[in-house]
Amino acid sequence: MSSTVVVIGAGPYGLSTAAHLKARGLHVRVFGSPMASWAENMPAGMLLKSPPSASMLSAPKPGFTLDAYARQAGEPQLEGHDPVPVEMFVRYGRWFAEQLVPEVEDIRVLGVDRQADGFHIKLASGEELRASAVVVASGMDGFAYVPEPLAALVPEGLVSHSSHHADLAKFTGRDVVVVGAGQSAQESAALLNEVGAQVQLLVRGRELVFGAAPTPPPHWQPDTGLGRSWGLYGVVQHAAAFRFLPAATRLRLVKRVLGPFGSWWLKPRLEGVVPVHVRQRITQAARNGAGVTLTTRDADGRTRTVETGHVLAATGYRVRLDAVDFLASELRAELVRTAGFPHLDAGLQSSVPGLYFTGIQAAATFGPLLRFTCGTRFAAPRLAAAVAAKG
Repeated sequence: MSSTVVVIGAGPYGLSTAAHLKARGLHVRVFGSPMASWAENMPAGMLLKSPPSASMLSAPKPGFTLDAYARQAGEPQLEGHDPVPVEMFVRYGRWFAEQLVPEVEDIRVLGVDRQADGFHIKLASGEELRASAVVVASGMDGFAYVPEPLAALVPEGLVSHSSHHADLAKFTGRDVVVVGAGQSAQESAALLNEVGAQVQLLVRGRELVFGAAPTPPPHWQPDTGLGRSWGLYGVVQHAAAFRFLPAATRLRLVKRVLGPFGSWWLKPRLEGVVPVHVRQRITQAARNGAGVTLTTRDADGRTRTVETGHVLAATGYRVRLDAVDFLASELRAELVRTAGFPHLDAGLQSSVPGLYFTGIQAAATFGPLLRFTCGTRFAAPRLAAAVAAKG
């Protein structure tokens, strides 16, 4: 039986996990394109919501932080709450891969089947291999969520998810309605306005919410990679205990903690600059020539229509194991679930022995920390230790 561990995905969680597995002397094969989702599914000019100290992958040894990369590459060193450009983060992640996981294979995994002695893996290259363990670190792939009234217009090109665009300049001079209230929606609206689109922002809530700007010390609440508060301190420092909460509580916290709001530095780019329509729920979307007519209803039952050329749904992601289509259907059927998430043990192993999940797919077990890059510091060493312990 091969003792190979296969890691599927080469984003922050896949690369961090592979680095820790390798440091434990395990034979690892990693499949994916390093940082591809960050390069291809995030708009140019985007700034990370997390500060530099929380925008780092987890390495098994010192010297592989964002700051270390900046010093070596001769890039500006970021401090405190300086925003991190997505382009810099991608370069940092690829440098991390070159230094610690240079053997990443840019090959698509077509299938993972369970066998009596492990797993059978099929690759797009035609190769087939066996593995003693498989780590699913495929990030947000397949989880983009578009609300039902809009979904029918996606195939027609009139509606798209925010993750479908690496460059919003294609919308210069066009009318665009952005739907959503979180960081992605707010930043997409700001970037669209700045490239010359006629943009409106449609929000279900009563108002746009922005995070608090940094303040000088002293501070009475602890700082964390996710923000400054005692509640966030608990989420970050006690992620291992999160799985002991009732399932309904875990799911509610994963959805509500740190969502939806925009970073403080978005406020001057939106307020008084981009038209914002609050308390609006989309009830219908219909093609209107080359554009879209949206019908909305507010909390008082009043309806209105909005005409636009395109709708950008910055409406987040919903984890659904059935969307992880490289896992054989029989294998997926064996997985115990918490809503759409896999149920995991203390080492991030699913109910199928040898099959592990990390990143957003582990959030229902370990909390909202696993939605962010800084969660790699918790997940990667823990998962690698669990795999190593099983030999």
